[in-house]
Amino acid sequence: MTPADHAPIPQPKIGVLLINLGTPDAPEERAVRRYLAEFLSDRRVVEIHPIAWKPILHGFILRRRPKKTAEAYNQVWTNEGSPLRAIAHRQAEALRARLHGVSVHYAMRYGHPGIAAALEAMIGEGCTRILAAPLYPQYCAATTATANDAVFGALARMRWQPALRTLPPYYDDPLYIEALRVHIDAQLNALDFAPERLLLSFHGMPQRTLELGDPYHCHCRKTARLLAEALGREVDVAFQSKFGRAQWLEPATDATLAEYPRQGVKRVAVAAPGFSADCIETLEELGIRGRKTFIGGGGDKFALLDCLNDSRESITMLEGLVRRELAGWLPES
Repeated sequence: MTPADHAPIPQPKIGVLLINLGTPDAPEERAVRRYLAEFLSDRRVVEIHPIAWKPILHGFILRRRPKKTAEAYNQVWTNEGSPLRAIAHRQAEALRARLHGVSVHYAMRYGHPGIAAALEAMIGEGCTRILAAPLYPQYCAATTATANDAVFGALARMRWQPALRTLPPYYDDPLYIEALRVHIDAQLNALDFAPERLLLSFHGMPQRTLELGDPYHCHCRKTARLLAEALGREVDVAFQSKFGRAQWLEPATDATLAEYPRQGVKRVAVAAPGFSADCIETLEELGIRGRKTFIGGGGDKFALLDCLNDSRESITMLEGLVRRELAGWLPES
């Protein structure tokens, strides 16, 4: 084979890969089992030695949990498929329209489209410089780090690697706080009632992660403080999605919602600023189960506010964050 037989090298391009957690391919037990097996086998997510964890995962959790989780997905599945995947697709499309000449893709850490496949597609398009952008405002080893692990792992298998940058956490970035302020304020003003409390629900993590030095809890608290200042109102903070018997970050969202009516709080609004897009944890866990907990406990009015999703505020924020991280790569405007 002569050099002339090789395919021509594409014109160098810049790429941006938006990364989120993941979703099963269908709201069905088999698809959910595959997804959970991948997710819960990640040692960044479950920090228990595999010798102890695998029998629990395969002998108990993957036999019982998929059916219940599939039922939850069925309640929020859309005509476009998984809410998270549909929103991620729209986010990438909207950002691509603003970043002319930049290849913008999205990927999921677990499930499809996968990170390795997305990187291969981008390199096939000629991307020699790539910004990997995990859309987790607050840094956590179980989210940000494992997304970056997957990117680094894919590159480790390549002979010709692109230059790489990663998006840092943006929990206190003015662009993020302002996007949240505008988005939440507009939704609060559109409600037909005045909430007595605004609850910010972040995804929970085991207490052990804080003790080991993970900054996630501190990042969540700072986001909440800055957002409260920006909104000019007090907020409550809680952590959702507890799993297993270990001690998790507190207070718990479900316990907080159950306690509100006993405190005389009858009208609440809930926002999930740690999620870049609505997903099963927001739509089902908060919007359905959280509402049931609050109303069933004696509450009167409950509103779940949308995540930033692909709103104008969201895309403006993402464009600003991405352009900053692409400085020196993008041509001077």
